[in-house]
Amino acid sequence: MARRKAAPGTAARAASGTAARAASGTTARAAPGVEAPLPGLARLAPTQQRSRARFERILACATEIMAEKGSEAFRMSDIVERSGVAFGSLYQYFPDKAAIIGTLAERHNAVGRDCVRRDLATVSSVRDLHPALCRIVDSYYEMFVREPVMRDIWQATQGDRALQKLDADDMAVLSGLLSDAIRRVAPGMPAATLTSFSGLTMTLIAAAVRHAITLPPRKARQVLTQFKSMLPGDLTGLV
Repeated sequence: MARRKAAPGTAARAASGTAARAASGTTARAAPGVEAPLPGLARLAPTQQRSRARFERILACATEIMAEKGSEAFRMSDIVERSGVAFGSLYQYFPDKAAIIGTLAERHNAVGRDCVRRDLATVSSVRDLHPALCRIVDSYYEMFVREPVMRDIWQATQGDRALQKLDADDMAVLSGLLSDAIRRVAPGMPAATLTSFSGLTMTLIAAAVRHAITLPPRKARQVLTQFKSMLPGDLTGLV
């Protein structure tokens, strides 16, 4: 049987693509046994020092560009131009813009979870719950103030399904941390009530803070003070 001739330019493009992948350290196919990356996250976490430095430079430039342009306006080409990292190397780590935003979101989420753990660690009685929740509100707001790009990251998560999943997963972890703290001081609370209460409380805290960051600082503080006064002071009626 006669062999089908390749379309003009196909061989050249294939060779060019192979060379580009080789230069960037990527391969056309994932190594055997390596799972595909989760949507909205980096393909891999580099281990070699040079690769880690490139990875961090990409994320640092993405943070700068988002702070300047917002999450919707920045493009992968912006990162290439600013970082000096070739497209091949960029796509080796991040298949698309959502993966960059998702990776940054996960980093900020991890910091937020540590803050919540710290604030809830002080809960040793029911009366400790309200002060702990108030500290969580303040800590969360301060995170947004210190890292303004978090606003752009959060806004981006609302318009992408994969990023929405990351946000929902983070909220589930935070709700679980609150459930664990309440279970220590109110072991008799029904499981369904505990899950519902914790999820609703953490969701409302997140919503209140995300509303506050859209306001001038003084007004934001006033709104959060009012919100904190509405947080539960005891668990009467829930146990």
